[in-house]
Amino acid sequence: PPLQFAHRCCSVRYSRRVFESLVRAALPLCLAESEKTGGPLAQLPVVEITVLGRSAMARVHRDFLGEPGPTDAITFPYGEVLVCATVAAARAREFGNTPTLELALYAIHGLLHLAGHDDTAPAPARRMKAAQERILRTAATLQL
Repeated sequence: PPLQFAHRCCSVRYSRRVFESLVRAALPLCLAESEKTGGPLAQLPVVEITVLGRSAMARVHRDFLGEPGPTDAITFPYGEVLVCATVAAARAREFGNTPTLELALYAIHGLLHLAGHDDTAPAPARRMKAAQERILRTAATLQL
């Protein structure tokens, strides 16, 4: 499916160009995961990736999942992935990433949900984490 991007957060500095490039490079790898897991990613007409700020993400998190505060990523099964630039900036420092790389990791996480991965139990969550980190490393290598 084609990717569409929207950038709705202006309070965090990140490279839109690098972010989009990384996610585009990751898409075929996520599609390969979808073939293994049977997820709907390949059948979607389009995937929308939207970068939000703290308050917008907190609102969606509360309205759709009943949880307070912002979160890193929310994926809707019809092909919408929301990622939070504010959370990415805070966690990037914690994990030694740039906000751009952290945002790309969140978008890949969302694509993997659409590919059929689940992170609600410990074992599948470990597999998903390994897949998203491997895909981000490969996508970054493809961008060099």
